[in-house]
Amino acid sequence: MIDRRRVLLAAGASLAVPSIARAQGAAPGWRPSRPIRAIVPFTAGGPTDVLTRMMSDPVQAMLGQPLVVENRTGAGGSIGADLVAKAAPDGHTILVNDSAHGVAPALIARLPYDPVTDFAGIGVLVFAPLILSVNARVPANNLAELLALMRAQPGRLNMATTGVGGPVHIAAEILRTTAGVQMEMVHYRGGAPAALAVVSGEAQMTILSASASLEHIRAGTMRPIALTVNRRNALLPQVPTPEEAGLPNFVFENWRVAVAPAATPEPILAALSAAFQSGLQQNRERLAALGEELRPGFDTPAAVRAFLRREVDQSVAVLRAAGVRPE
Repeated sequence: MIDRRRVLLAAGASLAVPSIARAQGAAPGWRPSRPIRAIVPFTAGGPTDVLTRMMSDPVQAMLGQPLVVENRTGAGGSIGADLVAKAAPDGHTILVNDSAHGVAPALIARLPYDPVTDFAGIGVLVFAPLILSVNARVPANNLAELLALMRAQPGRLNMATTGVGGPVHIAAEILRTTAGVQMEMVHYRGGAPAALAVVSGEAQMTILSASASLEHIRAGTMRPIALTVNRRNALLPQVPTPEEAGLPNFVFENWRVAVAPAATPEPILAALSAAFQSGLQQNRERLAALGEELRPGFDTPAAVRAFLRREVDQSVAVLRAAGVRPE
């Protein structure tokens, strides 16, 4: 004789599984049939690479397949981006890039893809405010004193950047135009060399992320002057915002975005987005320790596309005003 009570309990348990899964943040719909390639267009060990690797375990736990990071460097990130733009839109190849994605049209004359229309958004993952810092021997303790020094010696102070069109270069151009000052741009191959140039005195200032500059600030070899966003950062609570420092339009921040090929179906994008959002939440403290900020509202294809369009337009406008032309 069938135990009706056991049958009803079993049926109730099976019906509860989907709702339990949703409550635990399970990804909707799609599941990959093989590992997901995450193309990072920069070298291993950089902030974008580190962030992507943080997502590996959460993505596998939610989607059932590993996230395999593949570093495809070159041409300011455009080689890796082009690979993903031309990949099959099946969710198995994605791109994790930083603000270089929005700068590419201003630097590359025959860019083989459109950074907005050739991709579908998974999410803008993190935002990274930058910090304007000077060599400890520069006689300026705040932004007003630094600008006065620059005006007294136009073009004499060196700004160490991470390369033409990089986030430091763009932030420096915004500083130059909003403050009406002149400086010599000295381009290095990344945040670490730029920071060391300032520490050594080869350059007098730079505008780097917290992860690239915090060690030197804490050691006293670099002095923080101002953030590039209008909210204070928990890692450096004493450093003023641009508005507090007296230059409210000196605003810029780096960011990292995950995208898929343009024709990727919505259910796949939704599943990937949910998995990445889960990974970000699980790594919230680690990201905060690197100065990376999570911000809601950038996890849908429409939101990502609108964000990228604004960033491309701003980057092109800033670099055109600085006399940079695509090559």
